[in-house]
Amino acid sequence: MAAVAARELRDGEVVFVGIGLPNLACNLARRTHAPRLVLIYESGAIGAVPERLPVSIGDPALVTGSSMVCGMADVFQSILQSGRIEVGFLGGAQVDRYGNINTTVVGSYERPAVRLPGSGGAAEIAIHARRLLIVSKLSLRAFPERVDFITSPGQRHDGVPRSRLGMPGAGPVKVITDKAILEADEATGEMVLAALYPRVDDADVRREVGWSLRRRPRLGRVEPPSATEVRLLREVLDPRRLYLKG
Repeated sequence: MAAVAARELRDGEVVFVGIGLPNLACNLARRTHAPRLVLIYESGAIGAVPERLPVSIGDPALVTGSSMVCGMADVFQSILQSGRIEVGFLGGAQVDRYGNINTTVVGSYERPAVRLPGSGGAAEIAIHARRLLIVSKLSLRAFPERVDFITSPGQRHDGVPRSRLGMPGAGPVKVITDKAILEADEATGEMVLAALYPRVDDADVRREVGWSLRRRPRLGRVEPPSATEVRLLREVLDPRRLYLKG
């Protein structure tokens, strides 16, 4: 998932990145095909070049070598809301057929079965980033037809597209999972099957999705991580296996 996400980034892009697999993906891209990638962290580190893997958005490793360190208000108001973020990365407890993300509650809002961390800056990233990449493992629990609560808006809700709600960004264009890549259909905004990982077929993906998953007429095949990507991830970026489990 980290390698596939890294390949979605282009050299010189400005990326709003969090901790975990998105952080691994961005730093992998910088060490391979996108050395001029600009990383912005919610805590205020602009152009961060951490020498080790940061364990949180407040990790001091993000400060060394940064172009600027500012407050969170500046990150959101001056950079994100002004349209300077080209790519945003998000994950969530639930992702539905239109890319809406839930990180608030599982179950009803009034009496939830599980209370989650909430939005943080995720809603603003989903609204303002020029394009959004979602990274999440497939499962029926994580990919229901409709999320229990919309924390971060996707392509549409109750039939209303995001453009009619005044959201400037393109929204989620791809969902990168551990078995396949889903893409937003240009006409409907629905997430459809676009590409499969090696040794995975349609049925493997459909079993983990809570809606009748449509597919592109011609499915792509995702290349496995190269030897260089695997070495960088395991030996350079995350040798202590903070995020690369197993």
